[in-house]
Amino acid sequence: MKLLVILSRVPYPLEKGDKLRAFYFLKFLAKNNELILFCLDDNKNIHPDAINELRKICKSINIFHISKFSILKGIIYSFFKGLPLQVGYFYNKHAKKLLFQLIEQEKPEHIFCQLIRVAEYVKDINIPKTLDYQDAFSKGVKRRLNVSPFYLKPILKIEYKRLFNYENKVFDAFDNKIIISEADKELIPHHFKNDIIVIPNGIDTDYFNPDIINYNNDKQYDILFTGNMSYSPNELSAQFLAKKILPAVHKSGLNVNLLIAGANPSAKVKSLKTDKVFISGWVDDIREVYNKSRIFVAPMQIGTGLQNKLLEAMAMGLPCITSSLANKALGAKEGEEIIVCDTIKDYVEAILKLLKDDNLAYKIASAGRAYVKRKYKWIDAVDLIEKIIYNTTTK
Repeated sequence: MKLLVILSRVPYPLEKGDKLRAFYFLKFLAKNNELILFCLDDNKNIHPDAINELRKICKSINIFHISKFSILKGIIYSFFKGLPLQVGYFYNKHAKKLLFQLIEQEKPEHIFCQLIRVAEYVKDINIPKTLDYQDAFSKGVKRRLNVSPFYLKPILKIEYKRLFNYENKVFDAFDNKIIISEADKELIPHHFKNDIIVIPNGIDTDYFNPDIINYNNDKQYDILFTGNMSYSPNELSAQFLAKKILPAVHKSGLNVNLLIAGANPSAKVKSLKTDKVFISGWVDDIREVYNKSRIFVAPMQIGTGLQNKLLEAMAMGLPCITSSLANKALGAKEGEEIIVCDTIKDYVEAILKLLKDDNLAYKIASAGRAYVKRKYKWIDAVDLIEKIIYNTTTK
């Protein structure tokens, strides 16, 4: 099948959740389909390996750069049209014209859109279409309201209302809708939201595979947290971990350290650096920091979707601690495959238990790896996508 895939970002490197999800969808869809890729780019510095990696899986690669001036125009356009600002951010009339020319030239049998950010481009076109909501964006913005500075709250309130309405409105423009978790599905504001099919991310457990599980020796870091460190939910979690949880652990008498690893650390994240808090920035092979760490802690307080960082850490054989918010999407068994906490006291107690009890750490880690290996497979996710697309296209 000839499939047109529309993305808001170039899906390489895989430092963001939407790029990772898109890349693996493309990789596995390419086995049985001819892929035409159309993606936007708000950064001229495309990774030098991006095109070569995408050429391995896509027949045609079409990248449209949106300038800062174009972004400003798009935001102004969305403001007066009543659209979400992030839809306007990625909307460009010239890009739409080129996209329609590409559609006329390639004549795709189906269109796959990742995120509502690009739905505006093709919502009215008469070709079978699938929309990947991925996350419930409106709820993510609503959660940010409670922790944002006062000067951002008016903008976020407007954005929340517009996203809420747009998620509902765009639903009917697509033949199929998918999303990353049951938790996010329940947050989509449409009376037929049960028609949305949950397709979680996968994890390559052959790649994310610890050679030796060892909790006592050759470990440089006691606690690890990873992610894109310019992303607000990760930034907030890093601050909570470094400023609240770690000092409380130190008060217990355990002199442990923390590594915060991931791309694009913000100024707030960089300011967390101390003799016990290490900030690595981008890591070429994230498996190295997993192997050098004893436990993984992801105290997520806001945000939506499935946390890829937890899938990776669990696959790498680390005992993991996270919030009930994050585990709601993950679905691991509390106390068996993962430890779930929501207060500073609970986090401290869980960290102390895992660092002091090797048997418990090994038990949680082994069960966690077995869980993600069993439930989160890219091939299963893409097989389901293909069935959905095929059933719509051949009606």
